[in-house]
Amino acid sequence: MFDGLSSRLQATVKRLKGEARLTEDNIQEALREVRMALLEADVALPVVREFIGEVRSKALGKEVIGSLTPGQAFIKVVNDELVRVMGGAGASLNLASQPPAILLVAGLQGAGKTTSIGKLARLLREREKKKVAVVSCDIYRPAAIQQLETLAGQVGVSFYPSDTSQRPEQIARAAVERARRELQDVLLVDTAGRLHIDEAMMAEIKALHQAIDPIETLFVVDAMTGQDAATTARAFGEALPLTGVILTKADGDARGGAALSVRKITGVPIKFLGMGERSEALEPFHPERVVSRILGMGDVLTLVEEATRQVDQGKAERLARKLKKGRAFNFNDLHDQLSQMQRMGGIGSLLEKLPGAGQLPDAVKNQTNDREIRRMMAVIGSMTEQERRHPELIKGSRKRRIASGSGAQIQDVNRLLKQHTQMSKAMKKFSKGGASKMMRALGGRLGGMGGMGGPGTGGFPFR
Repeated sequence: MFDGLSSRLQATVKRLKGEARLTEDNIQEALREVRMALLEADVALPVVREFIGEVRSKALGKEVIGSLTPGQAFIKVVNDELVRVMGGAGASLNLASQPPAILLVAGLQGAGKTTSIGKLARLLREREKKKVAVVSCDIYRPAAIQQLETLAGQVGVSFYPSDTSQRPEQIARAAVERARRELQDVLLVDTAGRLHIDEAMMAEIKALHQAIDPIETLFVVDAMTGQDAATTARAFGEALPLTGVILTKADGDARGGAALSVRKITGVPIKFLGMGERSEALEPFHPERVVSRILGMGDVLTLVEEATRQVDQGKAERLARKLKKGRAFNFNDLHDQLSQMQRMGGIGSLLEKLPGAGQLPDAVKNQTNDREIRRMMAVIGSMTEQERRHPELIKGSRKRRIASGSGAQIQDVNRLLKQHTQMSKAMKKFSKGGASKMMRALGGRLGGMGGMGGPGTGGFPFR
């Protein structure tokens, strides 16, 4: 997300060098670049105009203090303004009500509304330790009710059945009463979507809102729709007292215009970002962290939080004890490491949260893709348990069988074996207290992250 905007802004900063202070002359070109970057990111024109005006007024005449360069001073102004436009501090859900806290979720059909409810239910159950129930009031699409039932089962929350013969208000009131009897902490209410905004849809959802009086009314919008996202959000905001926005498919939107437009146009905070199809791929929206990613400064806080949640501490401790005892790092261990990386969103997600990763050459960034991780896991999955534990057994005929079983080439198996050997050596150094040696060994290879099917032959076990 924000790839185009990020690269343009970072390139703009590099041009502001050798000046003692920011003036109209030396920031004019920078402002033009920022304006173009925002327009290309599909940010709504009124938002762009106001943004540029605010940056100009705050940047002009700003002294370059201490060791700050003009570029750094300018990016500080842009950073602060981006955070302000996106809403300042992150806005969390308000669950302070007599249980159950009712959350009504609205949006157009195809925006990812039902999927987002499943993700939100999981987040509330796992991170907030809430007892959660879900119900669908979409009486027009039986498949939507079935989809929500399936998602509820996958994320481990209660599902309240409904029927297309019932009225939405009737379904919702019955669900509220049942949730109260069952001492549920949160009830998530799914609503019917339409392919476009119409009066009948708005009248129905207004009546539903009035019937259950939710503490949170969340609007789900597809980030890929750009400026249309803000327009749709404004229409819903005029019909309903929205309290927050869930921006879906943000991982597929390289522009990011919706995130910058929705908050400003509607006055409603973005509360969550949908970052993939997995049920755990829902991130709380922190404007300052998102802006940090845009400007190439990474997002270490989110990275640490994800690692804390996703990394299996038990497996990590067992691996550490195993290595300390001098036992070999085998393919079972490597498979566990790759699986945990995938649970954290894959290599792309990890890279965008690392400071300075945006400045890596495109050739390196293009090589770091999750397709190679999945292929490596497939090759490991094609091995027998004995081969995983004792990689030295994998010779000619075994290599052919593994390659055939995983749909890979023998060269791919050879690369994986070589990469495993390199990791084993690095782990051995680490277990003997040579952490600095290990980092030097790995660091020297980062420039050529060779992987399966790529030009490199060494380095990390991913491409």
